[in-house]
Amino acid sequence: MKSLPVRSQKGFSLLELLVAFVIMALSLAVLYRASGGTVSTALAVERQGQAVVLATALLNAHDVVPPEGLQASGQRAGMSWTLRSEPYPGNPAEPGAVLLHHLSVRLTWDDAGREGVFELSTLRPQRLPVAGGRTS
Repeated sequence: MKSLPVRSQKGFSLLELLVAFVIMALSLAVLYRASGGTVSTALAVERQGQAVVLATALLNAHDVVPPEGLQASGQRAGMSWTLRSEPYPGNPAEPGAVLLHHLSVRLTWDDAGREGVFELSTLRPQRLPVAGGRTS
């Protein structure tokens, strides 16, 4: 009986190539998804940073609050904002005491189809009356 010579295989079979392409495609899909998530997260963090700066600027524009309070709203840098005040419930009852107002700002913006929201608040003193009946 004669044995047939064993031929060495050269190259890859079609099935091996298909499996390699499937593994490569799945790996690329995972990488693209991870990098896309990173970019969207970075954009959301940047937008929240802008909201913090705008809210701080809006609050810092009002060192004192008039006795009748504050109500304002507007849009800036692609964000809608609302500023409002109300008398602080812990105000002292003594005459001549400094009255405080709770001043708050709320910002909203479109965050890739969802609503982004940021709120910031502080206490501000009520504006003192000036001699002659006018307020400063």
